[in-house]
Amino acid sequence: MIGLIASLIHGVLVGAVYGLAAMGLTLIWGVMNVINLTHGAMIVLGMFALYFLASALGLPPYGAVPVTIVIGFVVGVVVYWTAVHRVIGRGHLMSLLSTFAINMVLIGLGTALFSTSPYNVPVALPGITWREYTFTGAHVVAAALALLIAGLLYFLLHRTRIGKAIRAVADNREAAELNGIPTTQVLSFAFGLGAALAAVSGTLIATLFPFNVLSGGAYELKSFVVTVLGAMGNPAGALMGGVALGLIEGAATSFMPVSWTPVIEFALFVAVLILFPRGVFAFTRS
Repeated sequence: MIGLIASLIHGVLVGAVYGLAAMGLTLIWGVMNVINLTHGAMIVLGMFALYFLASALGLPPYGAVPVTIVIGFVVGVVVYWTAVHRVIGRGHLMSLLSTFAINMVLIGLGTALFSTSPYNVPVALPGITWREYTFTGAHVVAAALALLIAGLLYFLLHRTRIGKAIRAVADNREAAELNGIPTTQVLSFAFGLGAALAAVSGTLIATLFPFNVLSGGAYELKSFVVTVLGAMGNPAGALMGGVALGLIEGAATSFMPVSWTPVIEFALFVAVLILFPRGVFAFTRS
């Protein structure tokens, strides 16, 4: 019983980071109805940004977080103007193909530059011991930073001028334009913000687990599961969905091999789509 509780706590800590990653995906969907298939590449960008900032410049792992946010935002804005701007409003298939093409280009470049060898960023922090179980300091700090960034996102969207503009464009782009809101710039900013959230989640994941150029695919799929749980376009629901997925992973690994985890996750994905098409946490929509 104690082991199950420890696994659930561990799942919550990791789930908070999953939620942060999914917030970037669901923000872009909620604002511009674009399914961003470069999401996994942005997560990998955050992983490698941390690796090179820590190894080449000697920055402490968590000191690289603000830099990663800026890098992710800038790359996201470039991707928006390159692959997304011209396909907004032209059907989901167009945005899927466009972002998928950019994703493949980024993966190809990453594989050519860094191969598919595993990388690791060592993080030495004191952990928290409970009974015979220890929760690493990296997991605790990653979860705390994920919650902090999620709180800052909520403040940005609800208490700032640009945040209110993002919400206005998400609600009705034409009406926002009639009220003088520069919707194209707002969409660009929102896409950059979503990419920055993905990149910083990748940075936090890199402090927890080894990674390579192809690691983003698995976390992108988890983000889709979390997004469906939390309701598409609902950042608050995405955070709750991430914690829920972490709890499910924690409970599952206590009773079955880890290799079964993806099976459970995607069975849940299908079940939620059938039973709760608006999302389990749709009532939290902001």
